[in-house]
Amino acid sequence: MTLVADDLGKRYGDAWALRHVDLTFESGVVGLLGPNGAGKSTFMRLVTTFLDPTEGTVRWNGTDVTDEPRAMREAVGYLPQEFGVYPNLTAREFLSYLAAIRGVGNAADRIDDLLDLVNLGDAGDRRLGGFSGGMAQRVGIAQALLADPDLLVVDEPTVGLDPEERVRFRNVLTDLGEDRVVVLSTHIVSDVEATASDVAVLHDGRLLVHDRPGALLARADGAVWEWVVSESELDAVERSHTISATTRRREGVRIRVVAEESPAPEAEPVEPTLEDAYLHVVGENARR
Repeated sequence: MTLVADDLGKRYGDAWALRHVDLTFESGVVGLLGPNGAGKSTFMRLVTTFLDPTEGTVRWNGTDVTDEPRAMREAVGYLPQEFGVYPNLTAREFLSYLAAIRGVGNAADRIDDLLDLVNLGDAGDRRLGGFSGGMAQRVGIAQALLADPDLLVVDEPTVGLDPEERVRFRNVLTDLGEDRVVVLSTHIVSDVEATASDVAVLHDGRLLVHDRPGALLARADGAVWEWVVSESELDAVERSHTISATTRRREGVRIRVVAEESPAPEAEPVEPTLEDAYLHVVGENARR
């Protein structure tokens, strides 16, 4: 199973939301990282055929999905960032309705399994209008898996989930990525760090890097520093450096900074996290 974007671009009026993106994804979980407005959602809508590209192509197992959208639509499960439900239906009724539309046969057992998978087994007969935002998000995850897709595309899937649910969903994604392509779009680096076998970073509609997490960490080696500053010094450091983390302690604020050279005499080099590596990639691009 292979998903290929070749010189992919999308323009709205005079503005390019995405341009010159070349990516190849195979089985596993691919983390698509970038801030809001980076082009992640546009990329996912192009891949899932909700949008047609302005330039370039998307191919699924060699088939151009603009010419043959059915090839993609039969293979993909999609959870968009904004997922709507019918409030008067129960979760089970809603999933049954979507299964019928999509031609999923013998769906009852599949729906029971999916409700258990997303920790809604006891809430399947409750109306969706009474669900919390996190519960509705879990229904969205279940609907994306209804047809047991070969390609799973999820856009900010852990928004609204509590920490326990987020860990559970990360584990589900990791398991699913063993025999299919999973594209996880998020700005939450810890979600990618916990699940992804590959990471692609988008920024301002451009692809900055696509590599293994270990390779990104190696690029940031020697460019991450920690030291303690007072509260009064913190603002000045924030204005002059990229801070990836702060921890308040009795002696002051321990800060973590991404910088090519030592930012202060007392700063000590530390091992980078994927969050540091992501900020390092973005910073490299800004310096070009």
